[in-house]
Amino acid sequence: MSADTGSGGQTLWHGRFEGGPAAELMAYTESLSFDRRLWRDDIEGSRAHVRGLARSSIISDVERDQVLLALDVVANEIESGLFVFLPADEDIHTAVERRVTELAGAAGAKLHTGRSRNDQSATDVRLWTKRELAGIARRVVALQRVLLDRAREHPDVYLPGYTHLQRAQPVMLAHHLLAHGWALGREVDRVLDALERIDVSPLGAGALAGSSLPLDPDGTAADLGFARRFENSLDAVGSRDHVAEALFVLTLIGIDLSRLGEEIVLWTTDEFGFAKLDDAYATGSSMLPQKKNPDIAELARGKAGRLIGDLTGFLATMKGLPLSYNRDYQEDKEPLFDAVDQVRLALGAMSGMIATMTFVPDRMRAAADAETTAATDLAEWLVQRGMPFRDAHAVVGALVREALRGERSLRSLVDEHPDLGPDAAILVAPGVSVTRRITPGGAGPVPVADQLERFAAELDRLDEALGAPAT
Repeated sequence: MSADTGSGGQTLWHGRFEGGPAAELMAYTESLSFDRRLWRDDIEGSRAHVRGLARSSIISDVERDQVLLALDVVANEIESGLFVFLPADEDIHTAVERRVTELAGAAGAKLHTGRSRNDQSATDVRLWTKRELAGIARRVVALQRVLLDRAREHPDVYLPGYTHLQRAQPVMLAHHLLAHGWALGREVDRVLDALERIDVSPLGAGALAGSSLPLDPDGTAADLGFARRFENSLDAVGSRDHVAEALFVLTLIGIDLSRLGEEIVLWTTDEFGFAKLDDAYATGSSMLPQKKNPDIAELARGKAGRLIGDLTGFLATMKGLPLSYNRDYQEDKEPLFDAVDQVRLALGAMSGMIATMTFVPDRMRAAADAETTAATDLAEWLVQRGMPFRDAHAVVGALVREALRGERSLRSLVDEHPDLGPDAAILVAPGVSVTRRITPGGAGPVPVADQLERFAAELDRLDEALGAPAT
């Protein structure tokens, strides 16, 4: 979004050129097709800018009021769908300024005083990203609350925990669900952290070097709700690391959703049978009448690759750019918009799917009660009686190997082993192993009960940090 078009189809930079721009140039460089979604932020930035011009006596209060009224008209026209975009409108900034000038005449022509589209577009993107990232974070917390609700519904259900996708040890279902919840919480903290660096106003930096006019960048920053203004005008218009950081956080959220989606894909297969999807959140097959497909979970998994592409593509765009503004920065918006859109949709769909799916506790317990999942408990039982862990590991490993031959059960082998016996054999009984996870943060009933309280408190903290959504 650079190239400084006014009314009559002229570009904002026509004075320097003898002729008009080639149609191919305009077609290739326009950004209105995607940046028009910034219109609210562009108008809000223009309001703050014109108020700042009046505070600095660069324009009169009468001119300020004329431009503010025109901006209100433009906002209403765009909101209602009555605004007419013209072929010469390269971008949303051009379109708004052109219409303001049509409405306010000479006063409208002063709107761009002391301002470049370089600091204007940078301001718009920061305003938009602040609002949208905060909205994404609230949706993440909403998904976390769904996970907490489902965990509370099933306080006694357990299932196998996996490493290498092989059954390892039993864990409470609540523990498994909250594992995803805590991971998502870190992304909310990353959003909050990123918002601090995004919360800087570039308005007043001009094209790259500030202005000879007595502008008020501190005042416009406060007017727009930014925490502070820029410190260096070259950096203000010549950096997009805040966009890269936003894309990184969005990508991590997408990866978290992908991993959660992959587990739901597995859990809803007949082979696992741990969960069933509600009809409203599943699809069917055009050929196979029996099918019920986890498309939301699969798309969450698939779209993570798209988000990674948004991030890495933009990093490649940034890597070789000299200070300060370059037209390459126009490429910041489409990946950012796409990432926000995809993550917002994914969070809503995943929340609905998880809130409505049905768990199958009997299948979970049956899988978790496989005798071999108590192997570590047997080894630790020997450790508690003085045997070095490596020796205990070898003893139990040998019994597991013998049991897997299929001739005798592990429990009967333990019952007869001289170092183990009937007391140890009880550990292999269904439902016993999971109760032995007693360490803080562990997967047993006692630490999980504590974890549920801690997680609920963590969500309250995140809600408070995010505050109420802007109206």
